[in-house]
Amino acid sequence: MFSKACEYAIKAAIYITTTTRDGERVGLIAIAKEIDSPEAYTAKVLQKLTKSNIIKSIKGPSGGFEVNKTMANQIKLQDVVKAIDGDNIYSGCALGFHTCSEEKPCPVHYDFINIRNSLKDLLATTTLMDLSQNVNQGISFLKQ
Repeated sequence: MFSKACEYAIKAAIYITTTTRDGERVGLIAIAKEIDSPEAYTAKVLQKLTKSNIIKSIKGPSGGFEVNKTMANQIKLQDVVKAIDGDNIYSGCALGFHTCSEEKPCPVHYDFINIRNSLKDLLATTTLMDLSQNVNQGISFLKQ
């Protein structure tokens, strides 16, 4: 459903939020290791998240990446998805057809509308703080 880059971005944003809630910062190598992503690829994803103001990048010896508590309560999962994959998830055909509409629907068009609406609601209402709390409480995991 999401691109590989978007999957890594979501995991990285959650990990950074989970790790930096108390004012600490986390480095690229630790993030890449935790989300099981190549470092160079992770760096590109983190750069996009930084440009979209989802995470903060601090340079220097005590630098790294962070998401402060206030930001974590405001940033929705849809912000992360939009920064990496854009809005295609809300408009594209489930089967990848170039033309899929009410007038000429694909075989799963009408069923997918409900799924897409549910996903849109989930992404619009879930914050990074919500997800990081689940990880901190052991309710969910970033690594299997």
